[in-house]
Amino acid sequence: MTDQLQSSRIPGFYKLTLDERRAELASRGFLTPESLAALSGINGLSLEQAQHMIENVIGLYALPVGIGLNFCVNGRDVLIPMVVEEPSIVAGASFMAKLTREKGGFTASTTPPEMIGQIQVLEVADAPAARLALLEAKDSLLAETAEIDPVLKKLGGGPRDLEVRIIENSPIGAFLVVHLIYDVRDAMGANAVNTACERLAPRLEALTGGRVHLRILSNLADRRLARARCTIPVEPLAFGDFSGAQVREGIIAAWAFAAADPYRAATHNKGIMNGIDAVVLATGNDWRAIEAGAHAYAARSGRYTSLSTWGQDAEGNLVGTLEMPMAVGIVGGATKVHPGARAALELMGIQSAAELAEIIVSVGLAQNLAALRALATEGIQRGHMSLHARQVAIAAGAAGVQIERLAEQLVAEKTVRSDRAREILDLWESSPNSRK
Repeated sequence: MTDQLQSSRIPGFYKLTLDERRAELASRGFLTPESLAALSGINGLSLEQAQHMIENVIGLYALPVGIGLNFCVNGRDVLIPMVVEEPSIVAGASFMAKLTREKGGFTASTTPPEMIGQIQVLEVADAPAARLALLEAKDSLLAETAEIDPVLKKLGGGPRDLEVRIIENSPIGAFLVVHLIYDVRDAMGANAVNTACERLAPRLEALTGGRVHLRILSNLADRRLARARCTIPVEPLAFGDFSGAQVREGIIAAWAFAAADPYRAATHNKGIMNGIDAVVLATGNDWRAIEAGAHAYAARSGRYTSLSTWGQDAEGNLVGTLEMPMAVGIVGGATKVHPGARAALELMGIQSAAELAEIIVSVGLAQNLAALRALATEGIQRGHMSLHARQVAIAAGAAGVQIERLAEQLVAEKTVRSDRAREILDLWESSPNSRK
């Protein structure tokens, strides 16, 4: 396979028909015919498979799968499967990824895949003494949980540490919390960690004289972080009447707003999660867990703030970073059951959960940049509305060539509303010169 074929730069991809896009991916060797069929929905998740995933199944629910282009992560070109219903997300991330390529794309890294299992111990007579008793027994407690999962142990995973906290002030008074630090390798880790916590419960009760209550993984996976950074030359940032320097300063000012104000930070981080969730969902991972961890991490200082940072280097380039928890896996759960999830991993050429996390956090940074650049220039509505107008046109009943024609008129009138779309369609239908 040549570098040209495996490049994530596919000019004019958006202009191709659906069939042409699929053929392009196949010809470049990104996907097998079977995986293409899975992502297209032809041979995707079946009702029989769905029956075994959740309860009370009555059917399937589909969302669009788009391809994020132009991404280079740690020197490797990668196409990004993104499952999302909101317009402009895929296009925005793809364009920002293109701007990063001159300076090498995204550089990303992860910490070891260590998850935290929490065990709540109530009714402890002497909390400080109980804490010391647990710490003195740490080695034997860790050894006990090391034998729970032979496969994980063989792969190099297993228990890493045991921490004990005393919660002094709670609505029910003081209690102990034991943190079991567990390396879950390429899994998301919930099942492994929860099982290990269950195993420890009787020993903890015996050592503390207390009663173990909750035993469950924490979604604030702050020991399992993913980090990405990128550098963008100032010239390509130019947009319309805005110079590159003006856009750079506008982006930094917009980030500063989010860094200082939680009301803005919530929307700023939502923009990051637009990209993050789209890839997490495409790969069958738990996007709700990722969301919970991200927002908790954003508030770790006691004040909710931006997950990303933006500034400029000595050469005047725009520089962005993003750090957040990223507990994703490539084994177990829906990542193995859902044909589309397996195809998504194949498309990206994923070999480890760490590699997947690095790609996902890079997409989040690109999406953040897309939103900030739009806000700093034309405003978020203009670009977003031009895409949203297509959805409004379809909802109003437009079909075929009417969709683009109606969307263009709605944007030109600056009235992207369903009632106005219906009025225009009615006028066209009553006119003998109507073009359909």
